[in-house]
Amino acid sequence: MIDVTFLLLLYFMVTTVLAKPEDRLSPTLHTQRDSAVSSASDFQPQIVEVMRIGDAPGYRLGASIFRDKAALTAALRGLPKAPGVFINVHDDVDVAYAVAAVQAARDAGFEQVTYVPAK
Repeated sequence: MIDVTFLLLLYFMVTTVLAKPEDRLSPTLHTQRDSAVSSASDFQPQIVEVMRIGDAPGYRLGASIFRDKAALTAALRGLPKAPGVFINVHDDVDVAYAVAAVQAARDAGFEQVTYVPAK
């Protein structure tokens, strides 16, 4: 009987989720405000695409292409931080490049970083 108790205890300890549930994550999208006036930054989201460019993975921010995390971080530092940034990851790249893009955004000072997988 004590073996069953310890197995149940071990099972519940191993299967406990310590991460924050996704339904409680704060969304980056903003609702429309009462005023009808909106700024230009509302219509131009900052999107970093992680994709295969030629034969190697790279990062695309607007029309600029970056091959390493340091160059991407330097480019992101010049952008406004308030709207946040979207990291759009295509299927044909390794997860390490996606994680590097998220870390580059964090290193550049962005607090709102949203991961968007390719469809």
